[in-house]
Amino acid sequence: MTDQRHIAIAGASGLVGHSILLNALDDPSIGEVHVLCRHPVKVSHPKLLEHQVDFQLIPPLPAINEVYLAIGTTMHQAGSRAAFRAVDLAINLAVAQAAIAAGAQRIGLVSAMAANPKSPFFYNRVKGELEAALTDLSPQGLVIARPSMLLGDREALGQLVRLSETLTKYVSQAIKPLIPQNYRPIEAPKVAQALLNHVPTADRTIILRSGEMQTA
Repeated sequence: MTDQRHIAIAGASGLVGHSILLNALDDPSIGEVHVLCRHPVKVSHPKLLEHQVDFQLIPPLPAINEVYLAIGTTMHQAGSRAAFRAVDLAINLAVAQAAIAAGAQRIGLVSAMAANPKSPFFYNRVKGELEAALTDLSPQGLVIARPSMLLGDREALGQLVRLSETLTKYVSQAIKPLIPQNYRPIEAPKVAQALLNHVPTADRTIILRSGEMQTA
């Protein structure tokens, strides 16, 4: 492997994952960007290498330094608790395990603001369980981003626009000074950049709360 970093991204079709992809392609310190996807990401670049995979059976990955995990769904899209857990926990964990087997020493994760493995709320509990499972893999560095509600152009990515995000965006703009920084909606590119800023040199577990990422 050269002095340039080689990274892998899972979830590059989502709001944060797509921003990670675009920023990584522009980063001269990164030599290769491996994207694990079910469908083409519709981006062309000399550094981009797409791997269309079945996430239920991930093949051996090329040598990489870092992996960024941005795969996620909603309870509505998943349809059941089991299906949600299979995506948000099992797939992300499987990608991380494959990345470590390929030499990755650092992991960047898009989690949730209230992630907690002991949470009474299923969504937050699954997010917390994933954080704990990744910690158990003992990477050299693990950077966990816990954003509040994400803002971004889902329509441009071919995703359904979420009414809750649209409403929150306009309401929060009106009362922004009254909302604690960690609870303000955050633009997806800021979360992506915060991960890209911290993962390359992480030597421990770092948790990035939403307020910290607002200035990324």
